[in-house]
Amino acid sequence: MKTLSQRLGLIGAGNMGEAFVGAMLKAGIFTADSIAVSDVNTDRLALLKQTYSVSTPADNAEVFRTSDIIILAVKPQQVVSVLSEITSRPDYEIDRRKLFISIVAGMPIRKIENLLYSRLSDKDVDNFPVIRVMPNTPALALCGMSGMSPNKSCSESDIEITETMLSAMGKVMIFKEEDLDAVTAMSGSGPAYVFYFTEAMIEAGLALGLTGKASAALTVQTLKGAIALLEKTGENPEQLRRKVTSPGGTTQAALDVFEKREFKHTLKEGIFAAANRSRELSGF
Repeated sequence: MKTLSQRLGLIGAGNMGEAFVGAMLKAGIFTADSIAVSDVNTDRLALLKQTYSVSTPADNAEVFRTSDIIILAVKPQQVVSVLSEITSRPDYEIDRRKLFISIVAGMPIRKIENLLYSRLSDKDVDNFPVIRVMPNTPALALCGMSGMSPNKSCSESDIEITETMLSAMGKVMIFKEEDLDAVTAMSGSGPAYVFYFTEAMIEAGLALGLTGKASAALTVQTLKGAIALLEKTGENPEQLRRKVTSPGGTTQAALDVFEKREFKHTLKEGIFAAANRSRELSGF
C-alpha cells in the first residue's frame, strides 16, 4: 500500500483507535511522526506513545488543527462534548481540506454534520467531507469487515483514501447510510454471534467428557476450517452443508435438533433485532 502524505489524527485511544494506529503503521500508509492521538485516558496515551512512537498532543482541538484526516473513535455519549470542545474555539476553521472519519456506533452523519458544520460557510463544508464507518472487532487482528458511507462533500479521492486505510485492517464495502444498520447487525455485532456459537460448542465438548483445552481446540480449528472451505471453494454454505450431511448419520442427527428448535429462524430474528436497535439508536 502507498504511503499517504497527509497527517492522521485520532480522537480516542481505545482498542479500535489503537487498531487503526497499528494497522496504518504496519501497512506503511502513515509514518509514526505523521500520527497524533488524543484521549482523556493518559495511561492509554502513554501506552500508544511508547508502543508506536506517535505524538500525543494535550487536547482534541490540537489533534484536529494539525491533522488532515481525523478519525473520531470515542463512545457515543462523548461525541457532543468532544466535538463541541473543538467547534466552540474561536480559532475553529477549515483552512485546508480535511477528511473526517467517524467510527462511532449509532451516530448518523447528519448529527455529526450538525456539530461540525454549524459555524462553517458552504465553501468550508465542501472542503470538509465526513465518512461514517462501521468496523468490527476482528480489525484488531487485521481481519475486520468495515462498511462505510460518505456524505455529499466527499470526493472520489476521499473515498479512495478511506478504503485504503480500512483495507489495512481487513475488507471494506461502501453502502448507503440507511444500510449501515443492517451492516451493524451483520458484521458489527456478528463476531459476538460467532463467539456465542463457539461457547456452545466448547460447552458441549466439556459435557461429552473432553478437556477444556481439547474442546476449545476442536471448536476453533473446525470453525477456521469451515470458513476456509467457504472461501476456497466458492460454493454456498448450503451446498457445503449437504456434502457433510449423510442421511441418517451423525450430522443429520444434530441438524434435526437444530431444525426442531428453529435454530436458523432464531438466529435471523436476533439479527433483525440488532438491526432494529441500530435504527433506534441512529434515528433512522
